[in-house]
Amino acid sequence: MSAPFEEHSGVVPCATPWGRWYQTLEEVFIEVRVPVGTRARDVRCALRSRHVELAVGGEEVLQGKLFDSTVADEGTWTLEDRKLIRIVLTKTNRDAGNCWTSLLENDYAADPWVQDQMQRKLTLERFQRENPGFDFSGAEISGNYTKGGPDFSSLEK
Repeated sequence: MSAPFEEHSGVVPCATPWGRWYQTLEEVFIEVRVPVGTRARDVRCALRSRHVELAVGGEEVLQGKLFDSTVADEGTWTLEDRKLIRIVLTKTNRDAGNCWTSLLENDYAADPWVQDQMQRKLTLERFQRENPGFDFSGAEISGNYTKGGPDFSSLEK
């Protein structure tokens, strides 16, 4: 069992015309602003392993091939306060080196600074899970953290 990691601590969002997306080691979150008063029956959402489709009121909001694969039968969407749709996708590859650089294969890319911050966050999340007795909440990370940072698994404990 991994140590709990607060997914909203240090969220590094990537802004989009319709809302934002962000990620943890295990999941990708998509938040879509919709007209106030939207009802669930107005929403059409299809989530597949490498594809997402979202239409609200018959108008396409988001559609395309995801950056990487997800566990299709674990994807969910909710309509919150009749003004926000939250989609949660479970990554197939859940290591810190799998930092999505964009939501879709060719769209909604994180700018270089945001991408750097996302990678830092995922690396810190990895360290927290590998060292459950330590508090990394105020930690800063620098140096080699791309691709999930250095591998300490071969060191003796």
